[in-house]
Amino acid sequence: MATVFMTDRGRIRQHNEDSGGVFLNDHGQVLAIVADGMGGHRAGDIASAMAVQKLQDKWKESECLNNPEDAAQWIREHVKKINEDIHKYANEHEECKGMGTTIVLAICAEDFCTIGNIGDSRCYLFNNHGFKQVTEDHSLVNELVKNGQITKEDAEHHPRKNILLRALGTEENVSLDVKTIEVEKEDVLLLCSDGLSNKVNDDKLKELLQSSSSLQETGTRLITLANELGGEDNITLAIVDFTSESR
Repeated sequence: MATVFMTDRGRIRQHNEDSGGVFLNDHGQVLAIVADGMGGHRAGDIASAMAVQKLQDKWKESECLNNPEDAAQWIREHVKKINEDIHKYANEHEECKGMGTTIVLAICAEDFCTIGNIGDSRCYLFNNHGFKQVTEDHSLVNELVKNGQITKEDAEHHPRKNILLRALGTEENVSLDVKTIEVEKEDVLLLCSDGLSNKVNDDKLKELLQSSSSLQETGTRLITLANELGGEDNITLAIVDFTSESR
């Protein structure tokens, strides 16, 4: 299993409010995270950094998660606690009122991957069957698409595209989506903030992920392309390649 994590401020924003990383526990299992902070005066970076740091700390001391049920329970338990922590911190610090963060995280074992998400940071899977989005956006435009009020193409340029229906830390309780997928050698997982997914379409994401380049080169090319297409937002990604040989 090979991994890479990269983040970039983009071309327009003064600060990078994204956070994330790829972390190993003592049992060699991988936790990949991408979080996109929001709200307050530079409070978004506090929310996203808090979420990632707390998850990283818990992951270091975690037991071996041998099955999807244990992995799902780990995600639910710790994300719930972190949501409470961020919400409490925001209420205690006036400059952080209303802050929150999206989050997508994946616990990766040899034959399964358990994924949790809140907001519109995404997880994609590329394998022999093609390329697909694994997570569902918790956004206004996605609800409009699901209800048939607008098309998926309309959603790409909708003026209210950035409105989220869920975020970590903005309320005392938040609903988390958790799902498990089976993985095989040569499968590739991509986690990213909307700074990438809003700029680079599925066909191009697939094309770059299936290239023979190293993961570092692939990540660099994805971020470079998002910047070339405008770079209005922070751009963050984590790639997990389940191939036995490193790319």
